[in-house]
Amino acid sequence: MTRTPNEMHTMKNQVTVGLDGTPESTAAAHWAAGEAELRHARLDLVHAEEWLEHPPLPVTTTEAQRAWAENLLRDTADELRHEHPDLEVSTRRVGGLPSLALARAAKDSDLLAIGSRGLGVVAGFIVGSVASETIAETERPVVLVRSADGTGKPPDGGRASGPVVAGLDIRQPCDNLLAFAFEEAAHRDTTLIVVHGWTPPPILSYSPALNPGIQSEMAHAITTTLDEMLSPWRDRFTDVHVEPRAPIGQAAAQILHAATDAALVVVGRRIRRSDFGGHIGPIAHALMHHSISPVAVVAHD
Repeated sequence: MTRTPNEMHTMKNQVTVGLDGTPESTAAAHWAAGEAELRHARLDLVHAEEWLEHPPLPVTTTEAQRAWAENLLRDTADELRHEHPDLEVSTRRVGGLPSLALARAAKDSDLLAIGSRGLGVVAGFIVGSVASETIAETERPVVLVRSADGTGKPPDGGRASGPVVAGLDIRQPCDNLLAFAFEEAAHRDTTLIVVHGWTPPPILSYSPALNPGIQSEMAHAITTTLDEMLSPWRDRFTDVHVEPRAPIGQAAAQILHAATDAALVVVGRRIRRSDFGGHIGPIAHALMHHSISPVAVVAHD
C-alpha cells in the first residue's frame, strides 16, 4: 500500500545555531550560514549563558561573561556577513538550562545546528551532554557538525557537493524524515540516497537449503516497501534523483558506508514523552558518534 505524505514540512525560513566559542560551534555556525543561504533563510546565532562548563577564556564576573559573549556573537556575525554578504544574521543571548534554552531558541526555526567535538576519523566524535539533551528536548531537526582539525571550519572537503544520505526504517513513521531529506537534496541539487539496512532472521542460518529462496523473497518485499514509501515523495520532488538501497547488514554500518562522501546524513529518532529511558535510538546514536559528515537528527512520533 502506497503511503501518502503528510502536509509538507513547514518552512520557518530561519536557521538557528548554538555558539559557545569552541571550534566545533564555530564550524556549526559556518555550516549553518551555508545552509541558510541554500534555504534563502535568516541565520540566528544564539549563545546560551550557562552553556560553558570550561570556557575558552577565564570569566570571573557576570559582566565579563556578558561582554565575552557579546564579543563572540558580534565577531562571528561579522565574519559570516563578510563571507555571505546577502545573508541576514541576527544574534542573541539566552538564559536557562542550555538544552532547554537552545530548544526554545530553535522552536521557530527550520533546524538547529550544534557543534560536536571531533576525536579523529577512527573514534568519530563524542556528542556532548548539551547536544544529546538538546536533541531530546526539541522536535525541530538538530544538525551536529564537526570541526575540521580544530580549525572552526566544517569538514566539507569533497562533501560539499556530495549526496544526502538518509537512513530509513521502513517499520517506523517516515514522513518527517523524508520531507527533510528530500528538501535538503533539492536545496543542494544533489542525489538522495535512502538506505534501509536489514538482517535475515537467525533461523535461516540453520536451514541453508531454504535460505536462498526465503532471503530472496524477503529482499524483494523490503525493496517493494521501500519503493512504495518513496513513490509519493518522488512525485513531489521530481527534480531529485533518488537512489534507494536495501543492503543486508547492520543498519548503522550500512548508512555510514553509504555516507562516506555525504554532504549530510539524515537519521530519525522517535519522540519519547516519558522522562525515563533513552530519547535517542541506537542507530541515531551510532551515526551521531561515528559520522564525519554533518548529521541531522529528525524527530518523529
